[in-house]
Amino acid sequence: MIKKVVMVLLTVGFAFSTQAADKVTIQLKWVTQAQFGGYFVAQDKGYYQAEGLDVTINPGGPDIAPPQVIAGGGADVIIDWMPAALASREKGVALVNIAQIFKKSGMMLTCRKDSGIKSPAD
Repeated sequence: MIKKVVMVLLTVGFAFSTQAADKVTIQLKWVTQAQFGGYFVAQDKGYYQAEGLDVTINPGGPDIAPPQVIAGGGADVIIDWMPAALASREKGVALVNIAQIFKKSGMMLTCRKDSGIKSPAD
């Protein structure tokens, strides 16, 4: 009888035990601003936690190079422009592209309206 009680208690204990969340550090390319809002909303709404992730989001800035941060072990995931990531791979940083979250690049060429330039052909 005692063995059965112990087995039931152990089974219940294992069923309700919580596993430690996997720690993940995200390094942003730039300072905290709207383009990174989705990461913060997901954190605020508990989406990471629901998937067993303990996420830390580090802001970037003018002196932060995400590929150097990940190469040095300071982040698990980085947010960076594709050209910079490709240049880092060419220099030997072992990066893998896991997602493109924007349909179009946020980069564009601009000129003054009165320049007469209307297209790349101009």
